[in-house]
Amino acid sequence: MSKVKIKIEAIHDVVCSWCPIGYSNLKAALKLLEDEIEAHITYLPFELNPEMPEEGETIASYFKRQQEWTPATLQDYQVSLVKTAQNAGVIIDFSKRTHYYNSRNAHKLIHWAEQFNKQTAVNESLIEAYFKQGLNISNTDVLLDIAEQLGMDRVSTQNALSSRQLAQAFEKKIERQKSLKLHSIPAFIINEDTLVSGSNSVELFEKTLSKFIDGLSQNKKIAI
Repeated sequence: MSKVKIKIEAIHDVVCSWCPIGYSNLKAALKLLEDEIEAHITYLPFELNPEMPEEGETIASYFKRQQEWTPATLQDYQVSLVKTAQNAGVIIDFSKRTHYYNSRNAHKLIHWAEQFNKQTAVNESLIEAYFKQGLNISNTDVLLDIAEQLGMDRVSTQNALSSRQLAQAFEKKIERQKSLKLHSIPAFIINEDTLVSGSNSVELFEKTLSKFIDGLSQNKKIAI
């Protein structure tokens, strides 16, 4: 039996706490269906804080400014988030992850990696670098280190991140993402017409993906 080939566009932000949780649950569902589905994943950038400076802002300051959260409210949220992430196999270490950063160049690195079919490897390395190690993923050297560790040429990557051509291609992805008029992330588009919003459970992702195996999703738009 040949595998069903599907295309998945993951709409995310590199600094979004719920995005790696949803991504991990999606991967777990794909693992369960690996004998029946062959998935190709690409990424659409969604910048939660496009005006964030490179040096970033502390998470505590951000939530106080944006939500008027007290330190106690933030702590309760982080404890709950860490537990949810652990259940999905994701490590978030708030002793190291202290800031939100501008994510534009990190997204551009993912885009650049597509031509080498390393976009997923870059995305997973960014998750490790930011959520577990607390690194500044807006810093060029951090991004170049990731690229180099994955076998990408450092100089070529540095030139690409500052090139007009890559910037133009990146903006086209931003335009596509905005055309979807999403209200939250993560979100996943399967075969260009099936939208799954939210981090969701492994079971929900598995159920949705199974529809493609059975051929039930053809010519139908499914929003979950």
